[in-house]
Amino acid sequence: MKYFLSVDMEGITGLPDYTFVSQSENNYEHSRKIMTDEANAIIGAAFKSGAKEVLVNDSHSKMNNLLVEELHEDADLITGDLKPLSMVQNVDKTFDGVMFAGYHARAGQPGVMSHSMTFSIRTIFIDDVEIGEIGFNSYVAGYFGVPVIFLAGDDCACREIEALIPGVVTAAVKESISRSAVKTLHPKKARALLAEKTAEAIAKKDSIKPLVPPATPTLRIEFTNYGQAEWAALMPGTRIIEGTTMVEFKAKDILEAYRAMLVMAELAYQTRYC
Repeated sequence: MKYFLSVDMEGITGLPDYTFVSQSENNYEHSRKIMTDEANAIIGAAFKSGAKEVLVNDSHSKMNNLLVEELHEDADLITGDLKPLSMVQNVDKTFDGVMFAGYHARAGQPGVMSHSMTFSIRTIFIDDVEIGEIGFNSYVAGYFGVPVIFLAGDDCACREIEALIPGVVTAAVKESISRSAVKTLHPKKARALLAEKTAEAIAKKDSIKPLVPPATPTLRIEFTNYGQAEWAALMPGTRIIEGTTMVEFKAKDILEAYRAMLVMAELAYQTRYC
């Protein structure tokens, strides 16, 4: 059996705000250790449950957060930020299941540090389905016929994926009080929960169906201001929907839609100082 683990940071145990997830802040190095320990709890449980391979993709910010020397030695790691499929780089049909750890809710929703890729994005639609990172990454896995079987994060992230994928196993390691405050488990208890729920997810993986994307999806991204939409619309094949800050792109498949989202998000970031 072969599993893919995408590890974000905002949904890691005990982290309440940006001072714990930004590389320029004092709390960041402490957070990297907790993040790596939680990845190891999931990896170890996967191997105990029969996995032969576990591929880990660092999926937060510059995507170089996990402490490679402390990561489970039997897992492989993808690290670094320039990746065509970003948070789900190297997912393909050879995997038996995908797992998400440290995940958060989408932009505009309750949840610890909720957002969708960057703070310039207000919301994302694939056809008429409103999604964030959880939904988009699940669609990419589903394109390859691979189910997302497990998610760990705050309670809001867990509810978000449960609404998308029936039967998915979740582990809420903290409860959102506000976007920057949490009620959290102790890291030791969180690791035990992650191991337990990983084993449960692998045991029931055959009953969890992939989130299959539309064959030729229409991507719509609503930005927080018009300048961001203008920058995003520089990408060929896009258009700004009149009277809105929403940019539309008709993709040939979900992989093209995902890459288009990454490009538009980067272009929109040009207005970060305005």
